[in-house]
Amino acid sequence: MLRTPRCAPDLDGLASRIAARGIAIGRPLTILDETPSTNDMAKREAKSGAPHGATWLAEVQTSGRGRQGRAWLAARGESILVSVVLRVACAPARLPPLALVAGLAARDAVEAALHGASVGLKWPNDVVIDGRKVAGVLVEAQLAGHAVEAVVVGVGINIHARSFPDAIADRATSVALHAEAPPDRGAILVDLLEGLDRDIAIAAARGLGVVHARIAAADALRGTRVRGEPGEGTAEGIDVDGRLCVRDDQGVLHRWSSGEVHLVPATASPPAKSPRGQSRSHSPE
Repeated sequence: MLRTPRCAPDLDGLASRIAARGIAIGRPLTILDETPSTNDMAKREAKSGAPHGATWLAEVQTSGRGRQGRAWLAARGESILVSVVLRVACAPARLPPLALVAGLAARDAVEAALHGASVGLKWPNDVVIDGRKVAGVLVEAQLAGHAVEAVVVGVGINIHARSFPDAIADRATSVALHAEAPPDRGAILVDLLEGLDRDIAIAAARGLGVVHARIAAADALRGTRVRGEPGEGTAEGIDVDGRLCVRDDQGVLHRWSSGEVHLVPATASPPAKSPRGQSRSHSPE
C-alpha cells in the first residue's frame, strides 16, 4: 500500500536541490509517505523500465530490511530511507563491492553533516560513529542470464532518532546524537546522491581502484580483532577487490569476501603471535 506524501520541512524543494547539483541520480524522484520497502518498489519499477537514477524516498517503511533479511527499524520522519535504480556496466562479480562504494557515499554525506566528526566504514556495508551503526546499505541486482540489467542500491541513515529499541540500543546511533544543530535530511540526501553519481558507475565498470584509497582511509575495522564465519583474527584492511583482510593467530592472512563480522572485546584477545605467515583467501558463502 502506498500513501500520498506529506513532505516534511527538511525535504522541501528536494527535487530542485538535486537538479541544482547537476547530478543524474535522484531524477526522477518519488517521495512516499509510506511504503513496504523502497528497495522492493525500485526493483519492481526497474523491471518496468525505470531509468538510471530513478529514486524512491519514504518517510516510513512497513517492511524495510537490511542484509540477510534483517528488519530496518525507523520511526516516521526520523531517517533517510532511499533506493536508487542504476543502469551501469557491471560484471556480476563486481556487484558485492558496490556496497562499499555506496557505503562510502553515505559515510561522506554523514561526515559532511557533522563537520569533521570521525565517521567510519564498517565492512561490508555499514557506516559507524564511535563503533555504533548510523547507516546501512543493501545492494540488489536484476540479471538477464549473465548480464546485469539493473542495480538497486538501498540506503538507510538514522538522522533524527534519539533513542532506539532495546534490541539495538547498544549498537545504533544517529546523526542528531552527534550534531551541534538539527540535521537537514535533504542536505544529507543530496550529498549521498552526489557521491553515488560520482563514484558508482566507474567502480562498477573498472573496480574499486578509483576509490580504494578513500575506502582504506575510512576503514573502521583496521587494527581491531574481529570474528566471522571463517574464524577470528586482526583486521588488516580492505583489498582492492573489496575483501576484508584478516590475519589469524598463526600469522596467516585470510581474505574474507562475504559474511557477518563482529568485533571481539579486547579482553578476549589471545596473546599476540608472530605476524609472519602465508596469505590465502577464504570466501564463505
